[in-house]
Amino acid sequence: MGLEDFDFGNLPDAFYDDPYPTYCLLRQESPTLRLPDGGLLLTRYDDLNRVYRDARGFSSDKRTQFAPVFGEDSPLFEHHTTSLVFNDPPLHTRVRKAIGNALSMRMVEIMRLDLERLVDGLLDQFSTGAEVDLIADFAAAIPVAIIGDLLGVPVDERGPLRRWSLAILGALEAAPGASQLDEGNACVREFLDYLEELVRDRRERMRSADDDIMARLIRYEADGYRLDGAELYHQCIFLLNAGHETTTNLIGNSAELLLRLGHVRAALEADPHLIDTFIEEALRFESPNQLGNRTAVADCRIADVDVPAGTVLTLCIGAANRDPLQFDAADTFDIERNPNPHLAFGAGIHTCAGLHVARLEARTALLRLMERFPGFQAAGQPERARRARFRGFATLPVRL
Repeated sequence: MGLEDFDFGNLPDAFYDDPYPTYCLLRQESPTLRLPDGGLLLTRYDDLNRVYRDARGFSSDKRTQFAPVFGEDSPLFEHHTTSLVFNDPPLHTRVRKAIGNALSMRMVEIMRLDLERLVDGLLDQFSTGAEVDLIADFAAAIPVAIIGDLLGVPVDERGPLRRWSLAILGALEAAPGASQLDEGNACVREFLDYLEELVRDRRERMRSADDDIMARLIRYEADGYRLDGAELYHQCIFLLNAGHETTTNLIGNSAELLLRLGHVRAALEADPHLIDTFIEEALRFESPNQLGNRTAVADCRIADVDVPAGTVLTLCIGAANRDPLQFDAADTFDIERNPNPHLAFGAGIHTCAGLHVARLEARTALLRLMERFPGFQAAGQPERARRARFRGFATLPVRL
């Protein structure tokens, strides 16, 4: 693909299978590429790190960007301009405070036993020699269950959650089609209707000792400000979406790396204590979230390029995490890489609030899978999801 033709709205199929040669070319020849819509694509680590850490100079608010895509009266516009990730302070600060330490390392340790029981229960359904889709049958089921527990969604009501999440996030891809937007809007409406009833029920039976995320969001009040009505519901949708697809992708990408890189798998089998550095390297090497966005608040310069106020910046996490100026042997998977300052979880005030949960889910899923079925092998060609923003697999067939 020539750089003069690069357009996220018109990518060749080969890009989805392996975008990294294109990203390498972009870093080398045009690290601040002008996109067809007038925005800039940034691919160097130092540029992304600067933008992420300057929340005053580069805004996360997406109202101007999303209005022509979704329409200002659409459910998708209302959701994506209300959720935590696409907002600046003070709303961003208030919601982060409302969530508080419910996703802290201490709280994650408390949920460890429940997570282990969940993963063991999923693996109990499999038998040696069986062929399974490691995405639908395993990786996707874990974050849906965990976020469902955190939000208090009854187990028998979780069936639509994955469909809702995929449709709502799918609308964030470049140039979504009319059917994609219709499905996303329908799923926001369905999710809001469900949450209205769920929150009403939770308010009526909530105890003073309850300290999960839903309880914190319902109770939160500071300086006369409360999360209420649709605003509360949209934060719940965001929590599911943020914790679902990216964690599914992390588990799926990591499992595929073990299938593809025999020396890495052998090292992890020989020393399971390498699991933490393995996960960090998987996050760097195959970042589940490949793209972010910010808007320049004032005129500035990035990499000797003049950037007028209002310019939309697309931050290419997948390229930055393989920048050889930051990482030695950047295109080589190093299971013992340390330090590993990847940007898979972002940086600055918008660093992913659920990073501890995601790491624990991946750690538990992979170790338990390897312990229970040490000989698991590929059982067919995996299929990459045709998404540029979220990198993961649609299917990952394995024989246990």
